[in-house]
Amino acid sequence: MTLTPGGGDDALRDDLLEPSFEDHFREGQLPQDSLLWWQLERNDALIGAQRALFHGPATLVRLRVWVFIELMSLPQSRLSRDDLNRHFHVLRDEALELVLKRLRDGQLLAWDASNQQYGVTPLAQQLMAMVSPLTQGQAVDEDGDLAGLLANVAGAQQLGTLEPAQLQHLLAQLSRLYNEFADAIASGSEFHLRRARMRFDRALSLVERASEALSAIIRQAENDGNARLERLARELGLAQARLLAMASQFNRALQQADRQRVTLGTTGITTTDVRRWLQDVPFLENLALGALSRPVHPVFVAQHELLDGCEAEFERDRPVPPTPEPLPTGLAAPPGELAVMSLPPEMAQLQALLGRWSGDSHPMNDLRPAVLGGSYARAAYRAQLLPLLGDPQAQHLAGATGDMARQPWRVRWSAAQGEIDDEFVRWMSQGVLHTTEVEPPVEPEPEPKWRPPEPEAPKRGRRKAAASSNTPASTDAPAPSDDAPGAADADTTPSP
Repeated sequence: MTLTPGGGDDALRDDLLEPSFEDHFREGQLPQDSLLWWQLERNDALIGAQRALFHGPATLVRLRVWVFIELMSLPQSRLSRDDLNRHFHVLRDEALELVLKRLRDGQLLAWDASNQQYGVTPLAQQLMAMVSPLTQGQAVDEDGDLAGLLANVAGAQQLGTLEPAQLQHLLAQLSRLYNEFADAIASGSEFHLRRARMRFDRALSLVERASEALSAIIRQAENDGNARLERLARELGLAQARLLAMASQFNRALQQADRQRVTLGTTGITTTDVRRWLQDVPFLENLALGALSRPVHPVFVAQHELLDGCEAEFERDRPVPPTPEPLPTGLAAPPGELAVMSLPPEMAQLQALLGRWSGDSHPMNDLRPAVLGGSYARAAYRAQLLPLLGDPQAQHLAGATGDMARQPWRVRWSAAQGEIDDEFVRWMSQGVLHTTEVEPPVEPEPEPKWRPPEPEAPKRGRRKAAASSNTPASTDAPAPSDDAPGAADADTTPSP
């Protein structure tokens, strides 16, 4: 068979000679700027070893993998052919020889002709690290896609051989899991949600166990100044946070599914129970066995029995069917009023007063005409409306409140208070209403109404004065004061 040059699809056929790499690319240019292409080219020996182990029919591939893993589990560093024959005694000699030849051609086994012994090569050790997931159990296979990547990242971090490509693969797998769980939540299927929730819990536990390794990777990348490794590690942390946030979404979706569950009558059996029971039935078609086994049994009635039944039916008292009645005539609707909630009239009256003042060209007016009038409640309500004048937060509102805030008047209250002549209000603070073009005069500071009392002069008591009279008089002693209390009483009081 010859290779026809120039054929576009010839390079993709398996029965032709192996083409070169350039034949698979447009314009015959290799992706030299791709880091992954360079890494694959550097590990060409490992790719050839995998091809030697996995190329061929499925039965031969399984045989080679079994023999290879058994050889790698043997503790001896050197194995003779007799040792191999005893260990693989269940295999025929030609089958064992065929597998050993393939392993030697793939440089997975080294043959020492001088000692007549086999030895395992370092390339076989690398390949064993790749096929080791084949030896794990069923529990690991359920989450092997994530567990293997996490184990590689955590192990490489401990050994100091971590590469950014490993973090990139783990980040891509977490993104795929997030999209898978999001699709399960959007489906609304209860069984799909429960299956996805079980896998979500397992994936979340694996990610939480590897969180310590992720923190160590970020610290090591910061210390080493590896910006790419640090960026990927932080993106992994964000992906982990997104998975943690999906726990509440699963709970809401399951609660929604529980609310939509239908109960069959008063039995307590729900549609979920029925579906779960139908899923456990091995052959659903067996439920219809015997359903049509009983034929139809006709019942024949004689003529006289039919006559007796007809007579009884005619003689039976039957209720009089209701006669159709015409619809009643239309009636005129009674007059009514539509009650609409409106603001008190005081606001409109206050705005009308301010409008008249604006027309009279009085830039400043007393506050009392705008507040007083009517009852005390109405006066208090008008006083509460005055702070709306010039309020910046209420000026953009529509309606009476906004119109009040947009009035060109401002209120200025005074600290002075006084009595006023009104039927309902006797005392009120003073103030003025002025336009925005006029600024009222500044009010002086009020004097304090309370002053501290001055200290009183010391007073001499009656006993102290009597004691001083018994002592000899001194020329330096001052004369007694007429203002001293009790002095006059002491002179006019008779002695006993």
